[in-house]
Amino acid sequence: MKLFLIGYMGCGKSSLGRKIAKACDVEFYDMDSMIEQREGASVSDIFHFAGEQYFRDKERALIEEFGSMEGDMVISTGGGAPTWEDNMERMNEIGVSVYLRRTAGQIASRLSPHGRYKRPKLRGLNDEELVAFMTTNMAEREPFYSQAKYCVDCVERSDAELIDYILQIVKDDE
Repeated sequence: MKLFLIGYMGCGKSSLGRKIAKACDVEFYDMDSMIEQREGASVSDIFHFAGEQYFRDKERALIEEFGSMEGDMVISTGGGAPTWEDNMERMNEIGVSVYLRRTAGQIASRLSPHGRYKRPKLRGLNDEELVAFMTTNMAEREPFYSQAKYCVDCVERSDAELIDYILQIVKDDE
């Protein structure tokens, strides 16, 4: 099974994805990290110098690459990947998508200063501005995220509970 973890930046796709992959003894792929490694530049620099369309094309190419790969895997998408063209539809065709839903306040509290800095849209925002920006941006993305096969409310669950819950979803889906 190809498990796509989707959701807003900072919601835990990568951290939970690594743990889920380890628990299942399968490969873990972080789309943003893969693009950064292949391009030799940060996501921020790719956006700045090559543009969003270029970056989104790289994301789509990775989705197609995952579709052609054999074996089970856990994939952490970038926060914007599900919102671009028909990426959500394609991920649902080739795998199982799980939306990790958190509140803007919860995500803001999870972000370290480095986590804020490496995300260009969040740089320089104070806590109040950050939550306001995220609330608006998350509402814009919700129609795409909600196309996931499973929507998991993360607010009241610990990471350990989330991992167990998602593992049960995967098991029941097979």
